[in-house]
Amino acid sequence: MEDTAELCVSELITNVIDHVGTGAPTTLTVSLSAALLRIEVRDPLGTQFSELRSSAPSAETGRGLGLVSALADRWGVAPTSTGKITWCEIAASAAMPQRGTCDPQILKADALLTLYDCTPARGTALSDRLRMATREEAATALIVDLLWWLRAHGRDPEEVLDRAQMHFEGQSGGAAQWN
Repeated sequence: MEDTAELCVSELITNVIDHVGTGAPTTLTVSLSAALLRIEVRDPLGTQFSELRSSAPSAETGRGLGLVSALADRWGVAPTSTGKITWCEIAASAAMPQRGTCDPQILKADALLTLYDCTPARGTALSDRLRMATREEAATALIVDLLWWLRAHGRDPEEVLDRAQMHFEGQSGGAAQWN
């Protein structure tokens, strides 16, 4: 994923230099969630949108957005009040836990998430990456609802989160490690 992201950043920045000009105020923003790496390049030229075009085989330029389109899962251009944002998203690889998926904690969590979200079962048209992102959102919603439940019952959610983190790290042999 790192090589893909590096190439996408290079191509999006080069696109600004080639079409907006050297020295144009440009902002690069990179954000990472468990599901996506999002790369945004902001530039001040809002009247000319980046577009995918074909180039002759002998051309030395003109393939940048084609590369971004081929490498990224999604890309696009959005106008802003001060110009535009050209962006792309690359699916982050879902990390698999070191511990076996037969562990009682993982099986219980899986059962809760099955009750908590509405992700279609495996074998449907939903991609594994989208399925994992949906499960992560369900896990987040479950944790938030549990924190509200704790507060409604007079408990300190921060204290419980700290205690849960300590239990988790103790069971995983120190700081949590995922490969």
